[in-house]
Amino acid sequence: MPSFPSTRLRRLRAADWTRRLVRETALSPDDLIWTVIVSDRADPTEPVPSMPGVERLNVSEAAKAAVRARTLGIPAIAIFPNIDPGLKDAHGSKADDPNGLVADCIKAMKDAAPEVGIICDVALDPFTDHGHDGLLAAGEILNDATVERLIDQALMQAEAGCDVIAPSDMMDGRIGAIRTALDEEGFENVLILSYAAKYASAFYGPYRDAIGSSTALQGDKKTYQMDPANTDEALREVALDIEEGADMVMVKPGMPYLDIVARVKAEFEMPTYAFQVSGEYAMIKAAEANGWIDGERAMMESLLAFKRAGADGILTYFAPEAAERMTG
Repeated sequence: MPSFPSTRLRRLRAADWTRRLVRETALSPDDLIWTVIVSDRADPTEPVPSMPGVERLNVSEAAKAAVRARTLGIPAIAIFPNIDPGLKDAHGSKADDPNGLVADCIKAMKDAAPEVGIICDVALDPFTDHGHDGLLAAGEILNDATVERLIDQALMQAEAGCDVIAPSDMMDGRIGAIRTALDEEGFENVLILSYAAKYASAFYGPYRDAIGSSTALQGDKKTYQMDPANTDEALREVALDIEEGADMVMVKPGMPYLDIVARVKAEFEMPTYAFQVSGEYAMIKAAEANGWIDGERAMMESLLAFKRAGADGILTYFAPEAAERMTG
């Protein structure tokens, strides 16, 4: 390549139209999945203190959110439940309740905006009194027994009208088991988005507040979520989930793991998603509130970074705010 002074890369940056013309990465509402916290409380909305701008929504408000997503061009919503602590138990009995919060939200949202995809988390932590994603016995998370509970949870969600089953529990073998169960029950067209590389991260704190599991959690999740030091292991996890029938794969958290996103996309060429988790959202909002950064610019730059790394889309609490900026 010719060197300076015949080559001046700043020529391409000199005007807005040239910057737009040579831009390598584009971001649109089509790239966003809106992460929404739903609640069984009577109040329509309830603020999440550690996540400014995020509210827990009751069933009717969740339906309104689906309509808003359709208006903004957001393709899908991922829902995460906050249930009455009195309904939680060691087995996560309410996780597969066909008359519970999740089923009611799915039905209400699909009735209100059938064009918007509904993605459901498959894990027991919102429903257990110990705060873990699986069944707990003598301090150990039981893998195979948990998978059986996850199958029941996934089938309930599919029966309620969920479009995408998204197991976030990190139990071994759960993707294959859920895929088989869905197919046997006639849900062969229900998609699976696997949390294939989910790390034991400090960035989940505000989310655990939002779903009410932070005070209940006994110990940590390091025996089933991934070690943040590992990268090759992520590829093994993703490969296994694809082999077992995952239609899409996810890396979680997002920004601290852009290298994992890039490796997964390059290695497998599968639909690959990144989850911009609660801690990432909260840090940007807190810095904005203190006047330390331009919050809107930081939001858009962070979302663009996921696309640049190779993500096909981003699960984010910023989805409606970002979509409004892009379409307004």
